[in-house]
Amino acid sequence: MRPGFEEMYTADGAVRDHYRAYERWLRDQPHDAMMARRAEAEMIFRRVGITFAVYGAKDEDGAGTERLIPFDLIPRIIPAAEWRELERGLRQRVTALNRFVHDVYHSQEILKAGVVPAEQVLHNAQFRREMMGVDVPGGVYSHIAGIDIVRAANADGSGTYYVLEDNLRVPSGVSYMLEDRKMMMRLFPELFACHRVAPVAHYPDLLLETLRAVAPAGVNEPTVVVLTPGMYNSAYFEHAFLAQQMGVELVEGQDLFVRDGFVYMRTTQGPKRVDVIYRRVDDDFLDPAAFRPDSALGCAGLLDVYRRGKITLANAIGTGVADDKSIYPYVPKMIEFYLGEKPVLQNVPTWLCREPQDLQYVLGHLGELVVKEVHGAGGYGMLVGPAATAAEIAEFRRALEANPSNYIAQPTLSLSTCPTFVESGIAPRHIDLRPFVLSGKSVQMVPGGLTRVALKEGSLVVNSSQGGGTKDTWVLEG
Repeated sequence: MRPGFEEMYTADGAVRDHYRAYERWLRDQPHDAMMARRAEAEMIFRRVGITFAVYGAKDEDGAGTERLIPFDLIPRIIPAAEWRELERGLRQRVTALNRFVHDVYHSQEILKAGVVPAEQVLHNAQFRREMMGVDVPGGVYSHIAGIDIVRAANADGSGTYYVLEDNLRVPSGVSYMLEDRKMMMRLFPELFACHRVAPVAHYPDLLLETLRAVAPAGVNEPTVVVLTPGMYNSAYFEHAFLAQQMGVELVEGQDLFVRDGFVYMRTTQGPKRVDVIYRRVDDDFLDPAAFRPDSALGCAGLLDVYRRGKITLANAIGTGVADDKSIYPYVPKMIEFYLGEKPVLQNVPTWLCREPQDLQYVLGHLGELVVKEVHGAGGYGMLVGPAATAAEIAEFRRALEANPSNYIAQPTLSLSTCPTFVESGIAPRHIDLRPFVLSGKSVQMVPGGLTRVALKEGSLVVNSSQGGGTKDTWVLEG
């Protein structure tokens, strides 16, 4: 496997131009001072309550555990020209994905043309027949998309960005992007005096602008709310944070009701009509009258109001059909089909295990590949071949042979590394990047995103649920 791309250093050990000023500063920092700053950051994050719940994890009393996502003091820095190209590719990709979802629930031209196999869409667990023929404002289905980007080394020592995954349903993590920046500015104000770092603090304003822009027709002053499953959800901090930052109400399903064809929320002043719901609740739980009757997280009758265009849901019901890992390999073709353009950002090469020839290859190379469940998330349900034991590979082989259509496989990319402050000092750790793309009247984003870092030496799994941490992401202005 080719050595990975290092973000701060070239292959011959020289410091990359956009890191030079930071690297000079970092060299002068005593280890004890950095340790003290890290302890300060942890104390502040705990005080603010920036934690996430870990599903399935229990403390010694049997209660669910909450963890602090580790924060790394060393930022990931992206030069302006590099970001402009990334941004161009992200706009293109999310535009094509929104066109795809609209097409799937309307004329299905891409299926008729054979560009995407119809059975992959129509038999997909995320395909919602209830959305057929439903028009949503502006044709926008994924108003908030989190696109996971990785960088791998080329033979000449340069690096290429790849899209690893599209998250179009309820992508999380943007609160950590914002809080990481606030923390860096608090701990190291001098760095922002000598680096022209593009701001990200206006993200909540852009989010609110996006949500208001997709209100139902004829609504001039829309009421926006954030719908959360409740305080026991792993991302509850983020739900509360974004509602507070936007200045809108945070509601649970029990706070909403349908009357006379509209959605209302209960307030101390009486019922108030709601026009836009930024929902952090999965499709299945949104409306017990339409989906899971046992759901206490949604609002009965919501789907009927939605289908009649009297409420906007962000993101739209049924959007998940476009972020399924078995649909991911077709996104470059979608870009060409809908936009008539070549993709700016490339996919990671992918084997579809439902295809007999792909399955044969994957079974013969399990020790070299990363194999993922098509509906998996959070780093669960996957095999990292080079890091797996013989027993783990044998167990995964049985699962793969039993249900091949449930899996895809990809080469084990050596994700780029960035210097990271660990107990022993500064060491390289693998990272990815999740920019957040907002689609309303236009497609826009703040410069940067959430950089996730695999804190275990050699690990390629950056997910917070698997022990990963986060870094501030600096896009330099210029």
